[in-house]
Amino acid sequence: MFTSFSTALSALTAHSTAVDVVGNNLANLNTPGFKANVVAFHDLVTQSLGAGGAGLGDTQIGFGVARPATMRQFTQGAIKASTSALDVAIQGDGFLILRDAGDNSTYYTRGGNLKVDKEGYLLTSTGERVQGWMESGGTLTTNGPYGDLQVPVGSLRPAVQTRNFSFDLNLDASAEPGDTFTSAIEVFDSLGRGHVVSVRFERQADPNTWGYTISTEDSTDVTGTLQFDQSGTMISPDAATPVEITIPEFNGAREMVLNWNLWKDSTTPRVTQLAQPSAVSANQQDGSAPAQLTRVGIAGAGTILAQYSNGVQTVVGQLAMASIRNPDSLIGVGNNNYTLSAHSALPAIGVSGSGGRGNILGSATESSTVDIAREFTNLITLQRGYQANARVITTVDEMSQETINLKR
Repeated sequence: MFTSFSTALSALTAHSTAVDVVGNNLANLNTPGFKANVVAFHDLVTQSLGAGGAGLGDTQIGFGVARPATMRQFTQGAIKASTSALDVAIQGDGFLILRDAGDNSTYYTRGGNLKVDKEGYLLTSTGERVQGWMESGGTLTTNGPYGDLQVPVGSLRPAVQTRNFSFDLNLDASAEPGDTFTSAIEVFDSLGRGHVVSVRFERQADPNTWGYTISTEDSTDVTGTLQFDQSGTMISPDAATPVEITIPEFNGAREMVLNWNLWKDSTTPRVTQLAQPSAVSANQQDGSAPAQLTRVGIAGAGTILAQYSNGVQTVVGQLAMASIRNPDSLIGVGNNNYTLSAHSALPAIGVSGSGGRGNILGSATESSTVDIAREFTNLITLQRGYQANARVITTVDEMSQETINLKR
């Protein structure tokens, strides 16, 4: 009978632990990326009474319940949109990799509220540095070692000198000899100053020939002719004959040699002559003026994009992801972070969407996996279990008092 005291006390302890787990789950109901814990009860060894068959005893009495084991369930949380361009959510398996700048510890997280400090380091909301690969020399390599991600805060993008320009246009086949059409495009020198390149087309006496004059305010005009076949397809100059214009050195800038690309490829010209009004459908040049960084954000697949004041967007970094075969073995260390335990598999590092790793979504966060209805149901069940075992202690106490009173 007196074994019932320790049995019931073990149950009170176990249910108290389980209530603590439920309380922690409910406390993190709105913590992004939080994974709910569940408890697993298991009984203690039983005591056999009597000499029964096979020497096992006919009566077995358990010694109660052990402290329950807790297991974190890494199920997918709901994805919700965020107003921050730096927030990310992981859809599928995997973790972001973090480094504590203080003690150099490595952590793993699914919490996606990110920010940038004054030095440009990409951090979690609690200050750990996010790991990945940075662009260097115009190349982003994800095969080498990863490190701290540092975005180019306040940086100036240098000018890119124009080398090629093009017009996709049609020249009106119904035009009369002497009719003209003009189009212009802005190009940039090595210092980022703009120069307007103007191309004037004039219908010749030959119905399938147009003359052109390329001019800028700083160069000598370049002239030539465009010839078309009876289908309106340009046949001269051919794709192997470049059309160039040179702008000499100007106020410290280098000389510019501009190539007018008349062909998309070796078989497709950019200029046609059809019975439609002369018009430009598209134009393009490969230079840019110097520009200030205006915005940094994380796009799909975990790429870090920098947007500049001239509208140019460039990839400056890539988030690294870790795939861990048995994530339930990870140890929670607070701040939405986990560390490896002795039972954890070695993390496999790579980019989003590869090697079984999930996808990284920009401007989004993953909600907690806590189900409030399930947790309240568990709470009621655990409360009833605690009350029942408390009643066992009360009953055994009354029985022991009756036993003591027998000698009176």
